[in-house]
Amino acid sequence: MPKVSNLFFKAAILFLIVGIGIGIHMSISHNHNVIGAHAHINLLGWVTSALFGGYYALNPAKAERRLAFIHFGVYTTGVAIMAVSLYLLLQGVTAVEPLVALSSLVVFAGVLIFAWTVFSSDTPAVSRKARLA
Repeated sequence: MPKVSNLFFKAAILFLIVGIGIGIHMSISHNHNVIGAHAHINLLGWVTSALFGGYYALNPAKAERRLAFIHFGVYTTGVAIMAVSLYLLLQGVTAVEPLVALSSLVVFAGVLIFAWTVFSSDTPAVSRKARLA
């Protein structure tokens, strides 16, 4: 399995553990005020990261590109910061609202990187000089 796939799957499992932990806490406490953070962690963290890992496993040529690792770093960092800041915001810490907004943009940038990866060619770009030769 490509290294970036393995990284995405490991991150996905960590997000799943956190998401389930928050869900259990909400259930035990009967306080569901952080359900939005719980949903974001499970969907953006667990599900989407696992899907990214699966895509790269099925497309090893794209998984070897530097852009795949940039994608992992940008997206995972954005989701981690968003998860913590959204959780705190929903707990009433309004000072983190700008961090929620900024991390949302970072996550979106990660998604745009993935879109570029999906729509790009499987073959490496040939330099203009090589095409003219």
